[in-house]
Amino acid sequence: MVVAIMRSVVAAAAFFGSAGAFNSRGALRGSLLARRSASTLRGGGVQLADGHYEYLVIGAGSGGIASARRAAQYGAKVAVVERARLGGTCVNVGCVPKKVMFLAASMMEAFHDAPGYGFHNVDVKFDWPTIKANRDAYVLRLNGIYGKNLGTSGVDTLSGTASFVGPREVSVGGKTYTADHILIAVGGTPSMPSFPGAEHAINSDGFFELADLPKKAVVIGGGYIAVELAGVLKALGSEVTLVVRGARPLKSFDDLICETLVEEMGKVGMDLRCSATVSSASKMADGSLSVALSDGTAIEGVDCLLAATGRKPLLEPLGLGTAGVELSAKGFVAVNEYQQTNVPGIYAVGDVTGNVELTPVAIAAGRRLSDRLFNGQKDAKLDYAQIPTVVFSHPPIGTMGLTEKEAVAQYGQDDVKVYTSTFVNMYHAVCTRKSKTAMKLVCVKSQKERVVGLHVIGLGADEMLQGFGVALKMGATKADFDNCVAIHPTASEEFVTMR
Repeated sequence: MVVAIMRSVVAAAAFFGSAGAFNSRGALRGSLLARRSASTLRGGGVQLADGHYEYLVIGAGSGGIASARRAAQYGAKVAVVERARLGGTCVNVGCVPKKVMFLAASMMEAFHDAPGYGFHNVDVKFDWPTIKANRDAYVLRLNGIYGKNLGTSGVDTLSGTASFVGPREVSVGGKTYTADHILIAVGGTPSMPSFPGAEHAINSDGFFELADLPKKAVVIGGGYIAVELAGVLKALGSEVTLVVRGARPLKSFDDLICETLVEEMGKVGMDLRCSATVSSASKMADGSLSVALSDGTAIEGVDCLLAATGRKPLLEPLGLGTAGVELSAKGFVAVNEYQQTNVPGIYAVGDVTGNVELTPVAIAAGRRLSDRLFNGQKDAKLDYAQIPTVVFSHPPIGTMGLTEKEAVAQYGQDDVKVYTSTFVNMYHAVCTRKSKTAMKLVCVKSQKERVVGLHVIGLGADEMLQGFGVALKMGATKADFDNCVAIHPTASEEFVTMR
């Protein structure tokens, strides 16, 4: 029986090997099937006896796992090191649980709108512990799915904290592993502001540990995390103050988007404090917090002080200095366009590089890296230009490409033409609540009005952006948009009917 199996393995290797891909060193690889069959005969593992891997990925977040599985599909011997839960920030304390809370908040808004559609006496009682339990159970299931997918792909999982002990040597749990290629994909961690009483604040990770809905919350920050979490809390019933250091939230977004967001925040009664910071926080006799602001005012009776003031790369445990890996001026792992660090054989993707900190970006960069290293696609790399992104605010925002100001700076005022549309979504036609939708197309006149920027805020913005993103990546012009027949009645049809 063993002889027969071995013959099958050899035959499979010969058959698939004839069309196998070349790795970066030009060696012809056998098929994944042949490797899996051979590893089964060795007892089911793909780890070499001396602890050596062809690809060792540090960090089992979205980017690391995507790159590891892609490499394994090409037949590489791969391991992933993770010290916490599989899935990284996105699955555990980011995109996934945040979207669940966004949907819960959106449902609450729908209940408020229900009378306009003839649903009367809607008695709604929101229970935070229920959504928390259901959300946490969903995340736990995803942790298991990630682990199963790694196993199915033939990727070893090493539990523990990784630290470099040499250029291509990594210690995990007291054991040293070596690798031809090492990927740093450890992501980031929330950064906290410094002020007297900052110990009373929680960060965005702590938001997902809250046992109950805060009655009165102060959210610090003007970026997308602060805007999203403040919107969730407000929609679910909290009294919310958003403290923004700059002149407005989401200051890097197009003016039309920012202005509309501020207007919508005002409509729902969010207390927006711009050009302000938290000076101190102190606990009162009743257990609540008094939060003092730089403008001399104080907010009393606060039961949740949430700091969402950015993130920093999680580099401390890695010992990058031992490996000689250089950092950028801002403290991120410095990489070139191919995700290569200054040390041959060591790469980095995702938030740890500080380059467009989005989950799909880390996934795409990680996969293209594996395409290049293990499938002979020598020019494979991620194009970081024109990446679509969504903010799950209330209402949601979708944006891609250049803002109007950026386009003017790049092409000149006379070469930029802008189309805008502002309206109330048909959803609100019969509702008391009227939420605005605003859209903008930014075009370059000398390039046949090629669309270089697309921006939208309003109901459904998160779902409509993906298709338009494909169009922009293909170089669509305003005429291309005009030539597409509108789908009526929808909000997205405004993008192809603007005049």
